[in-house]
Amino acid sequence: MRKLLDARKASFLAMDRATAESGMEYGGITPVGLPGDWRVLVDARFAAPGTLALMGSGVRRSKLLMPGELLCAMPGVEVVTDLGVAR
Repeated sequence: MRKLLDARKASFLAMDRATAESGMEYGGITPVGLPGDWRVLVDARFAAPGTLALMGSGVRRSKLLMPGELLCAMPGVEVVTDLGVAR
């Protein structure tokens, strides 16, 4: 999902804009197939061998499961250390 990053935290794009621009359902937006200029931030812990990533599939009623290493290697993905850690 597209996120905005500052020095302290990441936040989600507004729901109406995210669904309109991605063409995907709210609650099911996936990084697979997003517009090429969207930033996709992924916590660096997903790059560890054997890690799995569960995410939306574009619709609310299904999910995708993929190796974290594959997710981190997708075009447009930015791997960020401690992205999912509260400060």
